[in-house]
Amino acid sequence: MENKIDTTGSLNDRLLFAVPKKGRLHQPCLDLLSGSDIQFHRHNRLDIALVHNLPLALIFLPAADIPTFVGEGRVDLGITGRDQVAEHEADTPPTDTTGVVDIMDLGFGKCKLQVQVPEKGEIQTAEQLVGKTVVTSFTALSKAYFKAMEVQSLKSAAQVNGDAENDAKALQTTIKFIGGSVEAACALGVADGIVDLVESGETMRAAGLKAIDTVVESTAILISSKHPSDPKLVEKVTNRIKGVITAQRYVLCTYNVSRALLAKASQITPGKRAPTVTALEDADWVAVQAMVERKQVANVMDELAEMGATDILVTKIDNSRTTW
Repeated sequence: MENKIDTTGSLNDRLLFAVPKKGRLHQPCLDLLSGSDIQFHRHNRLDIALVHNLPLALIFLPAADIPTFVGEGRVDLGITGRDQVAEHEADTPPTDTTGVVDIMDLGFGKCKLQVQVPEKGEIQTAEQLVGKTVVTSFTALSKAYFKAMEVQSLKSAAQVNGDAENDAKALQTTIKFIGGSVEAACALGVADGIVDLVESGETMRAAGLKAIDTVVESTAILISSKHPSDPKLVEKVTNRIKGVITAQRYVLCTYNVSRALLAKASQITPGKRAPTVTALEDADWVAVQAMVERKQVANVMDELAEMGATDILVTKIDNSRTTW
């Protein structure tokens, strides 16, 4: 049974925000909304949820459909994969009024759209797939990818024998659409190669495939329509999400250091704009605070200790408002 649409509340005065209804981006999106204090309750089997504390309505859609709804201006904001936006724009090139605005990279959902072939097969390069059959759910990107390769091959062939017309017929790559289980296509004899998303690569290897080229590298991104219904609310939501992402990526490092070593310490912890320096009762010492990337904080603490800083503390950031 298809999901029903929640019609219990009016959407006329609300900014529409599309988020993935399922899949690998779904739960990280919910966590991001929660951290941004976007409060809502999604009733069972309903694809629209009204936000309690902002004039927003969340629209739960397949990630692949979100660029279309946002690009046509039917939805104001959306979260989807960069791969899905690229696929949409390859199929429907943006104009002055249509298409999406890439607001920010959200940093999760990392994957690659890759050309894959059987591990033990004869094909070793993407060029060897030209003129053969490729299966994918990203047909627009795949057609554009192989078309560019075909054009280059035609140019080379024409220089050799001057028979570009016959070469054009021989170099037509067949792109077939399959919505799921793309990795099984080669084993079933449906395709010579596939174009599919790769995260860890476990599924690819289990299917006896290997990657031979990358079409697009992807992460989750926040997008908006070119003419949102409420630009100020778009900015507010964007700033909230930026605050959460910043809090996830950074911690606050606090330490004491002698004034003589302050310049050296500031090179280790430059902060996002500059470190905050506070005088201590001891005129020869200062307290320093600076935002540090979470993944680098252990190395930073080691460097500070080695150069003479003391009382080094790290504090988790729950949320923030900062310029990127």
